[in-house]
Amino acid sequence: MENDFVDQVAISRSISHVPPAHFLLKIEAFSSLVENDVENYKSLEFDAGGYKWKLVVYPNGNKNENVKDHISVYLAMVDTSSLGHGWEVYVIFRLFVLDQKKDEFLILQDAMGKQRRFHGLKLEWGFDQFIPLEEFINASNGYLVGDTCVFGAEVFVKETKECTGECLSMMKLTSASNYKHVWKIENFSKLEDRFYESEVFVAGDQKWKILLLPKGLGEAKGSHISMYLELTDSSTITGGSKIYVHFTLRIRNQLLSKHYEKKAGEWLNTSNKFGGWTNFVELNYLNKAGNGFLVNDVCIVEAEMPVLGISKAL
Repeated sequence: MENDFVDQVAISRSISHVPPAHFLLKIEAFSSLVENDVENYKSLEFDAGGYKWKLVVYPNGNKNENVKDHISVYLAMVDTSSLGHGWEVYVIFRLFVLDQKKDEFLILQDAMGKQRRFHGLKLEWGFDQFIPLEEFINASNGYLVGDTCVFGAEVFVKETKECTGECLSMMKLTSASNYKHVWKIENFSKLEDRFYESEVFVAGDQKWKILLLPKGLGEAKGSHISMYLELTDSSTITGGSKIYVHFTLRIRNQLLSKHYEKKAGEWLNTSNKFGGWTNFVELNYLNKAGNGFLVNDVCIVEAEMPVLGISKAL
C-alpha cells in the first residue's frame, strides 16, 4: 500500500547551481506567514509535461500529517476535469529551495528515480519534512534572506515547457496605513433595506468597504446580522493574482470595553471578493438593553486589517 506522502527515509537530497526548469515561487515577508499561522500557500498554476500543477507550501508544517518544526512542501496536480474517467499520470518530480548566500539550490526528490502516481483520488505528492524550520530561518544559512525565500519545482512526465513564476508579498500594515475603518450607523432599529454599505476606505493600497445585512442572510435571516468585508476594486488582482487579508470585524461596546468581534484570514480574487460571516451576531444579543452595542439607536462598526498579502505573476 502506498503511503499518502513520501517516505522520508527514501529521499534523495542534492545541491545544484541550475534553477528549476518549470516553476519558481518567491515569497517576501515569509515570517508573516509563520506568525499569522497561515496554514498553507498554493501557488499559481504552471504547465509541465502537458499538465497543470501548483506548488503547495506549509510554512508551519502540515498539521494534517502531524508535522512539527518543519516546512512541508508538495506538488499538486490541478485542472484535471478534462482527463476523463480512470486517468493516471506517472511523474518524477524535484522540489527546490534556494540558498541565496551560496547561490545554489537544495533539491529534494524520491530516491532511485521513483515515480509517483497521480490520479483522481491522489492529486498531491511531496515532502512532509522538507526542511527543519530552525535551519530554514537560521541567519547563518541562506534560505531566508531579508525575510525572502525562493522555492521551485521540476516535473517530468513527457515534455517540458518554459518556466513561469509567481511572487507572494506579505505586509504588516501600520496605523499610518489607515488599516482601521470606523462606521457609525444611526437609527439602527429602523433599517429596512436588505443590505447597507460603508464608505469606501483604503488599506494596503486596496479599496474596501463593510457590507452589513441587518436582518441576516440565508439560514441566519431573522436571527442574526450578517457582516462582510468586501474588496471593492478587483482591477489590481487580474491575471490569476490574489490577495490575502487577515482582518477583524467588530461591533463596539459603547458602555464597556468588551467589544464583540470576529477574526478571519481569507484569500480574495476576482471571483471571490468577500470575507466574513453570515451569522455574525445574534440580533437578540445585539439589541439587549445594557449590552452596550446599541446606544441611542447608534451602532458603531469597525474593520481592522493588520496583515495583507498580494500574489502576482512575475
